[in-house]
Amino acid sequence: MSSDTPPQQRDVHNNGDAPRKKRGVPEGLWIQCDSCKNTVYRKQVEQNLHLCPDCNHHFVVPGRIRIRQLLDEDSFEEWFDNLSPKDPLEFVDSKPYKERLVAEQRKTGLRDACIAGRGYMRGRPLVFALTDSSFIMGSMGSVVGEMLTRSVEEATRLKLPLVIVSGSGGGARMHEGILSLMQMGKVSAALGRFQSAGGLFISVLTNPTMGGVAASFASLGDITIAEPKALVGFAGPRVVRATCKIDLPAGFQTSEFLLEHGFIDRIVPRPELRTEISRLIDYCGV
Repeated sequence: MSSDTPPQQRDVHNNGDAPRKKRGVPEGLWIQCDSCKNTVYRKQVEQNLHLCPDCNHHFVVPGRIRIRQLLDEDSFEEWFDNLSPKDPLEFVDSKPYKERLVAEQRKTGLRDACIAGRGYMRGRPLVFALTDSSFIMGSMGSVVGEMLTRSVEEATRLKLPLVIVSGSGGGARMHEGILSLMQMGKVSAALGRFQSAGGLFISVLTNPTMGGVAASFASLGDITIAEPKALVGFAGPRVVRATCKIDLPAGFQTSEFLLEHGFIDRIVPRPELRTEISRLIDYCGV
């Protein structure tokens, strides 16, 4: 490097070689909280049950992690993981449904938006299922409906309590048309038979629980609990506001609003869910 090179262009550490590239902060280390808008360390959030360390905002939790949070270690036996969705309507929106399914399966590692099976919660056997919003917003297609129905039927046969954690922002899956809408009635009918047989169904609502899911099995729990500030409803607030042409009440469609109006039984923060569900099973004598 010549002596007349401007000082700001010299690299005194590389013995005259090409200047080193500056090291940036790796992407994904920090995330912004949706509630308090603070920038928080991702690893700290993950170690804190996916809660914001500043305001306790409940981030969305992937299904596999939710299972590890709630069930006893290595106790979950997954069922129906051989079921895959089809494309009977050959549906196309911004891309063909077949391509969308493949992309979602690669992204999430799931076949569809539901995980179901048998496990233990603080030593109590139960049938456990959840919908995962990371797969097409947790929408309920024919595979999700079939998995939930089979789970309910197995809980009936085994005489075990049933816990379903709902995280569905997409409701019924439009890509499958009436086949998707049919799942609302199918799962609800299975739950009716389960409850007639004396079964206990605990429904856990998380953010978001919307559309056909909220209008069917998610609202049919013997006991319905929700995480704080979860969005729960049929149509979203913007759709309701545009349709009704009125200002909506403060906190409309949040867990707190629904508890105040008798739609749910309890609001339970995520760190207390495992203990509270176990206590409810014991209290009901199942």
